[in-house]
Amino acid sequence: MDLASIVGILICLGGVFAGFTIEGGTPTQLIAISAASIVFGGAGGATMVAFPLGSSINLWKVIMQCYMRPKLDPVPVIKKFVEFSEKVRREGLLVLEEDANNETDPFLRNGLQLVIDGNDTELVKDILHTDIKFVEERHHVGAAYLETMAGFTPTFGIVGTVMGLVLVLSNLSDPGSLGPMVAAAFIATLYGVGSANALFLPWASKLKNASKEEVLVREIMVEGILSIQAGDNPRIVQEKLAAFLPPKERAHVKQEG
Repeated sequence: MDLASIVGILICLGGVFAGFTIEGGTPTQLIAISAASIVFGGAGGATMVAFPLGSSINLWKVIMQCYMRPKLDPVPVIKKFVEFSEKVRREGLLVLEEDANNETDPFLRNGLQLVIDGNDTELVKDILHTDIKFVEERHHVGAAYLETMAGFTPTFGIVGTVMGLVLVLSNLSDPGSLGPMVAAAFIATLYGVGSANALFLPWASKLKNASKEEVLVREIMVEGILSIQAGDNPRIVQEKLAAFLPPKERAHVKQEG
């Protein structure tokens, strides 16, 4: 569970509602089913046109990844490869057969198996980098879907507001109702701009950052697998993999190593 995402959304929405309440507003004044229908129905339908149907069906899974996804820490991965290299130098590559079978990460398990099976270095590198490329592509689709939603919702918010003003102008015979009707018309714009900046854009950014973290760990794994295949000693393996980390984490890995 990513607490930063949950707390961030709560602070964002809480700050907006608090400011509105301080100025004398009430939460019920912000509830407009018709505005929500125009904004989210219109934006959702337009985004479905822009993407394959599968992307729309899996949208809830993409959003859930912003809140619940496995923690990818590169430091334990580096330590694991140092241990692997120590085993290989003592007993040879085949000693990793059991480790590969017990490995829960399918990417790492596949990479180790490719090396154990005696495949060429360039072939191993190509296969693993192709895997990483398509992981990035899948992540890009999810983030792009949310960014597209963020682009459409303000537009449909304006559409909802214009439609509301059309109704206002067609009812000028009742001056007493004009104020509430104009206020209700602008709720659609609030929904559109608010959802784009408080939900869809933050979610898209979260997915992009998560993708970068995963790709970094995968690149460390590739370098570790190739180092083991090359027969590098544990110290060299540690140096190679620690180079992927920021200076502070790099020093921590070397100190523990």
